[in-house]
Amino acid sequence: MEKEISTPPTPINFADTQTAFAYKTNGELNSSYWLFKLINNPSLVKVSTTLAQLAFKWHLPVTPLVKHTIYNQFCSGESLQSSLPVIARLNKYGVKSLLDYGVEGLETETDFDKTVQQLLRSIEFARTNPAVPAISTKISGFARFALLEKVSGNITLSTNEQTEWEYVWQRMHQLCKAARDAKISIYFDAEESWIQPAIDLLVNTMMEEYNHGFPFAFTTLQMYRHDRLDFLKQLYADAKSKGFLAAVKLVRGAYMEKERARAKELGYPSPIQADKAASDKDFNLALQYSIEHIDGVAVCNASHNEDSAAYLCQVMQQNGVTPNHPNVWFAQLYGMGDHISFNLAKAGYNVAKYLPYGPVREVIPYLIRRSQENTSVTGQMSRELGLILQEKKRRKTS
Repeated sequence: MEKEISTPPTPINFADTQTAFAYKTNGELNSSYWLFKLINNPSLVKVSTTLAQLAFKWHLPVTPLVKHTIYNQFCSGESLQSSLPVIARLNKYGVKSLLDYGVEGLETETDFDKTVQQLLRSIEFARTNPAVPAISTKISGFARFALLEKVSGNITLSTNEQTEWEYVWQRMHQLCKAARDAKISIYFDAEESWIQPAIDLLVNTMMEEYNHGFPFAFTTLQMYRHDRLDFLKQLYADAKSKGFLAAVKLVRGAYMEKERARAKELGYPSPIQADKAASDKDFNLALQYSIEHIDGVAVCNASHNEDSAAYLCQVMQQNGVTPNHPNVWFAQLYGMGDHISFNLAKAGYNVAKYLPYGPVREVIPYLIRRSQENTSVTGQMSRELGLILQEKKRRKTS
């Protein structure tokens, strides 16, 4: 297929804080500043996390404090309806919303069924809201972790476990059929490497069955794993031979320390890249490969790394792929990476914010995990702080 030559996209200035924070009031900007100062201190995060866990365990009245600080920074609301103001606010600036039901740590079939019902409500909600093109979920949110581990290890399942595994398949089909009917995408998160083979099996099967003419099911590739670039290439080869659209969300990864520690403890080769440079290289190669095969690959660059965002823009231009091509998206977490999201949207690219939602108490595990992950990203919090401070100074002098 001959590529169309597009006009050069508007240059992206990721240091444009006026655009990045236009949606925030002065009060909200100040709240973000103090919160990121806290998160930028790993020791304070550790102490605050422990206190928060104890407070909720002892049913102390800390919900208002949590809600007006870290919850409001990273979550859109306690329900779909209460998330509407945030969705509308983002959409005003050309940024779409990717709904993420933030409840984690469930283990019972009853809880799993409740989660699936909530995800189905999210899909129905998105059907009638053009500002919500997709939802996101973790498969461990409706499948027992130990079961996924057993399937991944090719360990024979008991009769009860086989029934349980069949329920997981039914839930996957139920969600993907609903997404197809609503014409929205589902982003299935990557998880720990020792349950990822089961997740790959599930999501790849959904892509093969449902991704015809539209990317209804997305898999997620953690590029800090040294095998994921080859996985992408094999996925594309399978998609091409079987006639479906490969859909991938690219991230660097969230479980590096846990992965290396487990590999060392159990004595197997670490699945993690030797260093950050190797992860960055594979991440960019995956972006390039996806754009060069855009006829058969839908890709979402879900990174807070502005160099990777700029690189994808460059590769798109070089390959004649327009900024608003339906198979290319950028995504960042709500409450972070605004300098990337809003400046890309202003330049005409497809951008979405991950919007976790759910009751404050039930979303606490998600918020704790997010705070811990953020402290482990070298320079990320300092960058966020610096940009917020830059915008505060600009507003004072303007």
